[in-house]
Amino acid sequence: MKLQRKPLALLLLIGFGHALAATPAPELPPDEIVARVLRGNPGVQAAASQIRVEEANRSRLEAGNYEWNVRLGGQQRRVRPASAGDEQFNEWNAAIERPLRLPGKGALDAELGAGGVALAETAYGDTLHESSRSLLKLWFAWLKESASASQWREQAALLGKQNAAVTRRQQLGDAARLDSVQSEAALAQAEAQLAQASVRQQTAGEDLRRRFPGLPVVAPAALSEPAAIAGSEEEWVNALLEHSHELQLARQEAKQARVFAGRSSHDRLPDPTVGLQVSRERAGEERIIGAYVSIPLPGTARRASSDAALAMADGAARREAAAQQKITAEAVALYQSAQAAVASWQASRHAGERLGRAAEMTARAYQLGEGSLSDLLTARRLANEAQLASRLAQLDALELRYRLLLDAHRLWDLDKD
Repeated sequence: MKLQRKPLALLLLIGFGHALAATPAPELPPDEIVARVLRGNPGVQAAASQIRVEEANRSRLEAGNYEWNVRLGGQQRRVRPASAGDEQFNEWNAAIERPLRLPGKGALDAELGAGGVALAETAYGDTLHESSRSLLKLWFAWLKESASASQWREQAALLGKQNAAVTRRQQLGDAARLDSVQSEAALAQAEAQLAQASVRQQTAGEDLRRRFPGLPVVAPAALSEPAAIAGSEEEWVNALLEHSHELQLARQEAKQARVFAGRSSHDRLPDPTVGLQVSRERAGEERIIGAYVSIPLPGTARRASSDAALAMADGAARREAAAQQKITAEAVALYQSAQAAVASWQASRHAGERLGRAAEMTARAYQLGEGSLSDLLTARRLANEAQLASRLAQLDALELRYRLLLDAHRLWDLDKD
């Protein structure tokens, strides 16, 4: 069998598809729980209700405001002949009529109705996606506060052991009173920072629980190491544009505005009304059956409505172009930030490891009497700051990576469900 050679562009596209494939997310809640929580969000449910509104509106537009109308009337006729007395007749008339939708208008009305449903469905997807973004942001805000509290807890425990050792050395006459005071002050500062970090952690967790009830706020056992972003900037930007609900909304609104402008242009020619009428006159001596057509005469208002619809369509097209500009810029910035965050975390981790080793070496030197407590406290403080910065940089890199995957619909892609 002869093998066909695939074009290079297709191979690149397939390779990027694998790079975009949904990856495990150990730092995040389980996908099934996230899906249930997001779909239970009041804002998402309100957007789902709007779809039903637009489905009913589609039925209304397809049917049109072309209803049968019945007219009934009665009158009394009085005749005064020259040769006789007055004659009086009871008469009545009835008519049934209905406007007729001119050719072309029905198809446009159906298109407007379908467009309204499509807009509502896209708006629902956009609301769901924005809720996903909010959940991701709040989740990582809580993880960062948790990491900060954990780091200060470790620092306070380390300084507590150190303070006990300094106190013991002072009691044995091997340390000055100043060392004890400095050690106690450093411990007190760490405990104050721990108390503040714990409050921020509790506040962030409570905010997450209140905004997304049912979400288990449980810290992951460990954090994965951020990986470099596979794929080129152009590939990611195209993927983000393809799945951008905001851009889809702008495009659909522009399309809907064009259809509406076409419908308004058709309305410059009014719909006629046709009817049948019957009447009974002169107490039944005369019976009349007839048909009639009523056609409104178009005026300035219809032209103005059509011109306004055309201007709205032009504005919607320009908003679509602006939305594409904005979303493209945001996609580029997100990709570049996610790439830079990995390098930043690697540098920060390296600095934290080096300063941690320097602090351990300073601690051994102090134990051997070759250094001062002031040098040790400074080394401990620098190591703690670097290690905390490394933890936060790691979470920043993970958050940006997940945000990139989320916007490319490779994380929590609820549109497929």
